[in-house]
Amino acid sequence: MPRLILACWLLAAGSGASAQQWLHYGGDAGAQRYSRLKQIHRGNVTRLRVAWTYRTGELEAAPGSPYRLAFEATPLVVDGAMYFTTPFNRLVALDAETGRERWIFDPEMDREAPVNLFLHRGAAFWTDGKRRRLFYGTLRGRLYAIDADTGRPDPAFGTEGSVDLRQGVADRFPGKGYGMTSPPAIYRNLVICGSLTADGEPQGPAGDVRAFDARSGKEVWRFHVVPRPGEYGHDTWAPGSWKDRAAANAWSILTVDADRGLVFLPLTSPATDFYGGDRKGANLFGDAVVALDARTGKRVWHFQTVHHNIWDYDLPAAPVLVDVTRNDKKVAAVAQVTKTGFVFLLDRLTGKPLFEVAERPVPQSEVPGEEAWPTQPFPVKPPPFARQSMRRDELTSVTPESRAFCAKLVEDAVFGSLYTPVGLKPTVLFPGTNGGANWGGASFDPTTQTLYVNSMDVGMLYRMVERPAGSQIPYRTQGLGTPNSRFWDQQMLPCQQPPWGHLTAIDLSRGDFRWRSVLGVVDALLERGIPPTGTSNIGGSLVTAGGLVFIGATNDARFRAFDKETGKELWVARLPASAHASPMTYKGKSGKQYVAIAAGGGNKYNAIVSDTLVVFSLP
Repeated sequence: MPRLILACWLLAAGSGASAQQWLHYGGDAGAQRYSRLKQIHRGNVTRLRVAWTYRTGELEAAPGSPYRLAFEATPLVVDGAMYFTTPFNRLVALDAETGRERWIFDPEMDREAPVNLFLHRGAAFWTDGKRRRLFYGTLRGRLYAIDADTGRPDPAFGTEGSVDLRQGVADRFPGKGYGMTSPPAIYRNLVICGSLTADGEPQGPAGDVRAFDARSGKEVWRFHVVPRPGEYGHDTWAPGSWKDRAAANAWSILTVDADRGLVFLPLTSPATDFYGGDRKGANLFGDAVVALDARTGKRVWHFQTVHHNIWDYDLPAAPVLVDVTRNDKKVAAVAQVTKTGFVFLLDRLTGKPLFEVAERPVPQSEVPGEEAWPTQPFPVKPPPFARQSMRRDELTSVTPESRAFCAKLVEDAVFGSLYTPVGLKPTVLFPGTNGGANWGGASFDPTTQTLYVNSMDVGMLYRMVERPAGSQIPYRTQGLGTPNSRFWDQQMLPCQQPPWGHLTAIDLSRGDFRWRSVLGVVDALLERGIPPTGTSNIGGSLVTAGGLVFIGATNDARFRAFDKETGKELWVARLPASAHASPMTYKGKSGKQYVAIAAGGGNKYNAIVSDTLVVFSLP
């Protein structure tokens, strides 16, 4: 490839998605999910129609319950080709304008495997100017390098095109799960990988973040997410509790500042999620945003968002790289949205909060052996974008049946505030284990310095119960008899008064809300004359120069466009199933702009499932 063309590739990879393409999972390497395309805009969005659809064929092949499939992928578009992954971890290449299938790579997953969900969110694109590769990991722990033109594994990478990710992190735990569900990050010729690890017991595969050479597959560096003796943060663990500690992994999306040579990790809670009596201490680097030198894997800075996590409040989403104005100066920053409903805005070079973060006392645990951390960080700005508590008199009244069911559920319950530890009695807490925000994260408009984040208000209702004698730890959580143990009724209607879901626009320079819109509807309630309530939602948004915010996510099988300035819903389309994924947009070689969304449904939220990728354009 001529040097000029290679230079253009590198510029696109380093500074964001080109106007024509979608080169990264989050649009650009910093996950802004912003597009400069404006062919589709406020004035014509109501004319959007389905241009084409593609079905993966996996729905018919799914064994057992359809809840086991989650079509969460966001496609890439590179040089007229669209690439995306399926729940069974196949990699698909299509013609981006017609949907015509070009090739499929199938890693041949065991479809009867005992996994919680078959899911995958996407692949990463890399080129050195000659070779063009797609990198992605699988649920069974293999990292593949696939030729973008042919769909064949690169024989020079690892062993015949793949690397066994379990080696070096899961050797001592052959029976425990380890894999990847999110795309790796690319920095120059490095493929930087997080992981999905088993966290049901305290010990298990390590959640270490690793970088591999894009050409050979050789491991280049490793960052210990649980610090070893002599490493920074080791003293935040009770003696011996660090050893073989599971989780604290980066199962979500990593982001890269190519100009500064930094990679940003959203790390999660150490195992186990709700009991930490065997890991007393603040537990770095659990639930921390960590900035590493992308070349070496050395820590540059960290900011811990939850100390000694005993609520499953993982950092679920990509740290978004943004530029904001502070004291009339442009500041490079990182915006981290959380399950707790907070946004932490951090200086990109130092990790110092750009708005004050107060360490406030929080309730302590009544569970024997547990030592909850005495304080937690509360950002003064922006305000929380999700519900963080509930009173008993706020029980739902949307239907008499729902109110009666929920009232019975909480007869003996304790209503806690944010960071109340789950106790020995049933405990109602907000947000629930899925947030707040989840892996869909946020989108950012650099022209207005506005962050758009969708959230849900679905609480958790748990209590701690003793485990059998001889267990590794003495307590575990017990759900209280609702679908998937969340604080909702048998129809999955939340037990508190609506609204239950929002889309919020946040001015990151001022730390204030620009607007807030209810997100989603429940058809059965609309039929009873009840106004839109919002719904649970999983997936993210997309903001465009056309003045639009596109989002699926909601549990109502709809895809929407909002006015990015006012929050007014401008357009809505019905889908085959709920779109628990994040949309993307691109311009075809014909000059037409397209918007794509995966509509998979299921995902423990509803029984309607699909395997359809839906692509829209103007007629």
